[in-house]
Amino acid sequence: MKISKHNAEHYVWGEQCDGWHLVKNGELSVIHERMPAGTSEVRHYHERSRQFFFVLSGTTVLEVNGERLELGPQEGVEVAPGVPHQMRNESDQETEFLVISQPTTRGDRIHVE
Repeated sequence: MKISKHNAEHYVWGEQCDGWHLVKNGELSVIHERMPAGTSEVRHYHERSRQFFFVLSGTTVLEVNGERLELGPQEGVEVAPGVPHQMRNESDQETEFLVISQPTTRGDRIHVE
C-alpha cells in the first residue's frame, strides 16, 4: 500500500507536534514529524534503537551527547543506542523531518535530566 502523511497513522506529541507512522513494526520505524517554531522534545536516549534524523524542510537543532548540531533541509544525523539526544526547533518557522529507528523505539526511551 502506498503511504504518505495524508493516510498514515497520526499522533500528537508535546501538545503541539505531529508524527505520522510511515513504517511501524518491531524491526523498523519510519516517522514523519512536524515541529512548530519554538518547540522541543524531552532529552532522552534509547538502550537498543539506532536512529537517523533527516530534515525535510525548515531548520532544527539536534543536541547529541552535549554537541549542538544545526540541521537544514537535506541534512541528517545518526544517533547510536545509549547516546542522549534532543531535537529542538529554535527557529521562527516550522520544521519537518524523518526519524528512522531500528529496531523500533517502542518501550525503549529513557528520559535524561
